[in-house]
Amino acid sequence: MNLMANILLNVLIAFLVGSVLFGLQRKIMARIQMRPGPPIIQHLLHTLKFFIKESSFPKTAAMPFYIAITAMLCVIWVSAVIVGPVTEGSLLLIFAIYALHKIVEHNAGSSSGSPYGKLSCVRAVFSAAAEVPLFAVLIIIYFATGTMNIAQIVSFQTANGPLIYSIPLAAAMFFVLILSKAPYSPFAITKGKDIISGYETEHFGLLRGYLMMSESIAWYMLLWVFLTVFIGGLSPLWYLVGMVSLSTIVAFINAT
Repeated sequence: MNLMANILLNVLIAFLVGSVLFGLQRKIMARIQMRPGPPIIQHLLHTLKFFIKESSFPKTAAMPFYIAITAMLCVIWVSAVIVGPVTEGSLLLIFAIYALHKIVEHNAGSSSGSPYGKLSCVRAVFSAAAEVPLFAVLIIIYFATGTMNIAQIVSFQTANGPLIYSIPLAAAMFFVLILSKAPYSPFAITKGKDIISGYETEHFGLLRGYLMMSESIAWYMLLWVFLTVFIGGLSPLWYLVGMVSLSTIVAFINAT
């Protein structure tokens, strides 16, 4: 398989799996709260729906930045897929991409001119506090393995066992980061219902579709990094089992 086909396949898998995992979380949360809940593929259907709906732009939007910022969010997470599952490159680069995502997420709200988007910007800054332990996680992983290369980290675990046993504190810290990025209440403060949809409020049609697609890919990538770095290289089936398990745990915590 050539590189371009590999990239497209991995991006498609990340989008589809991430979307279904979002739907699974909603379903589990609904069941815990004694509700039937939406179909598991609801988030995927919503995303696809926006791609065929008419796009409109608020008069207060800072054009063309308002459109460009949406494209940047997609490009950022597609880049993460390339660095991660496709090439198994630098873990440091993936975290740099994540940091860039926080900056773009902040500007996505301010570019629309909406008060809800601006409140989302402020909350995005506060939510950055959850990313501080990332630096400690990186340092611990480097001291444990002597490398920041994902392929070499996987090889290290093949020879010495999963890192989740040798550095459980780092794994717990990274899981807290995943939990803080859960897309539903009470952790989704940048898109809380009290501010409608946060930075997504004034994005319609195609733009909203791209935002939702990037969210699905982002969730997939966070889970992929956790499983790869702390458990090791897995088969596609075990990656799926691990992602479903982590998403289920997050859903239980969210619902309770």
